[in-house]
Amino acid sequence: MALSEQDTDEQLLLAMAGGEMEAMSAFYRRHETRLYRFLMAKLNDSFVAADLLNEVMLEVWRSAARFAGRSKVTTWMFGIAHNKVLTHWRKLGVREFIEVDDTLADETPTADLEQALSAVKDAERVRAGMQTLSPPHREVLHLVFFEELDYAEIGRILSVPEGTVKSRVYHAKNLLKKQLARAMRSS
Repeated sequence: MALSEQDTDEQLLLAMAGGEMEAMSAFYRRHETRLYRFLMAKLNDSFVAADLLNEVMLEVWRSAARFAGRSKVTTWMFGIAHNKVLTHWRKLGVREFIEVDDTLADETPTADLEQALSAVKDAERVRAGMQTLSPPHREVLHLVFFEELDYAEIGRILSVPEGTVKSRVYHAKNLLKKQLARAMRSS
């Protein structure tokens, strides 16, 4: 099969299922940056993210023939990545903390998230605010804002109901808003 840059992800998977390394190279080049950013949002560790990137791509290679097409290829790939992160955390004995203590007082001004984000032009502040969030909150905001996935796709990636995704997004936005407001007050 002659490959080109116009080949769809599905065509590349089909070629990978047939053992074509060129298809794997094209798929890797197409998705490595996006997948690495996703893993960094989840792990906040460049070395582990790089290792897991390779593990995910190896799993994509091994599983290419089993891709059933019930979701987008990227949704399937991010699902694999999410599971690799969970496996990594289990090996380390880390547990996800997704509960938010709603009894804590909100010390921020009553500006909504969009106003806070537009007021903070410095991308470093946003990145720093994101790093203070728990891994599940960083992950869900990354998938919403940077990958521009809808809640149903994110639910499939994370293996959680769509309502759980909505709740995580809501809480993550509020936590990020608080971090950005604190950063604005201290500057």
